[in-house]
Amino acid sequence: MSKIALVDDDRNILTSVSMTLEAEGFEVETYNDGQAALDAFNKKMPDMAVFDIKMPRMDGMDLLQRVRQKSKMPVIFLTSKDDEIDEVLGLRMGADDYVKKPFSQRLLVERIRALLRRQEAVAGDVVGETEETKLMTRGSLTMDPLRHAVSWKGRDVSLTVTEFLLLQALAQRPGFVKSRDQLMDVAYDDQVYVDDRTIDSHIKRLRKKMRTVDDEFSAIETLYGIGYRYNEE
Repeated sequence: MSKIALVDDDRNILTSVSMTLEAEGFEVETYNDGQAALDAFNKKMPDMAVFDIKMPRMDGMDLLQRVRQKSKMPVIFLTSKDDEIDEVLGLRMGADDYVKKPFSQRLLVERIRALLRRQEAVAGDVVGETEETKLMTRGSLTMDPLRHAVSWKGRDVSLTVTEFLLLQALAQRPGFVKSRDQLMDVAYDDQVYVDDRTIDSHIKRLRKKMRTVDDEFSAIETLYGIGYRYNEE
């Protein structure tokens, strides 16, 4: 049974969403501020979490930054209807997805399931070697899906599940262009709607993480209006 943490200062959301998730078979922990959640996470991390952004004591952005220092667990942000800046910042900081308020609880459940499936796929539980699980080397890039490990020019890089899947999809066929729609299919469940801005934000954050002191990580090329491709050295 997967354990989900809900962190929101709106008690109505905590109550209604936790009831829905428990009915779907999840174990749920609720917190009404970021500090309370962090205190609990320092003892034991849940399998994934849903954070509101605007909260007392410690907001969702600060909480995510603290979590990412020690864990790659999937995180979904809850954002207000017009908070585009918060969405982009959240994704750049390491959130895996976002859902806008007011939201469909069914949609939130499907996004949670999609993230958990992706987490399991890279957690080392896969039996047998496939194109998606075998060790891959592309120039200075090495990816080990079974260990969820990535290195660039000999330096280990910590990626979220979504970032890993996007980089893997691009690097598997160097020189070939993948459209945003194709990358959405790789990183998100078919039942989950994601717009272009989400993929772009993930790519920007991925480039930043892969960057070294003397390298801007230009291996991922943007083809405006078309998509992205990985250029092997």
